[in-house]
Amino acid sequence: MRKMGIWREYLIEKLADRERAIGYLQAILDDYQIDGNCTVVLRALQTVVEAQGGVSELAKQTDMDPEVLSKVLSDDGPSLLDVLGTVLSALGYQLSIKPRAHKNSNLETDTDELEARNASAHVAESPTSLQ
Repeated sequence: MRKMGIWREYLIEKLADRERAIGYLQAILDDYQIDGNCTVVLRALQTVVEAQGGVSELAKQTDMDPEVLSKVLSDDGPSLLDVLGTVLSALGYQLSIKPRAHKNSNLETDTDELEARNASAHVAESPTSLQ
């Protein structure tokens, strides 16, 4: 069991880097698109949260109660991710991870950016939905 502890410590150290965390989560989501294992996604997200300051720090950043946030990140019960993944798959779409343009922007800026993107963006569809 010690080897697993060493691996997790190594992973947490590496995932403190934002770019590595993004790549890691994208790889996990890519696997999720294939095998549908939500538990793996949630555990990966828990690891990234731990690597980047922990639940208490994330709770401060999101203005959420740490206990509520911990419950959301747990793998107990059915997951919103499973439902979202199923619905998006049926529509021919998939989830992806990418960095935000402004790490600490306010809601108004985020809303303006979202509206601008929606006005000109094209939603990426899976190849099967284009036929």
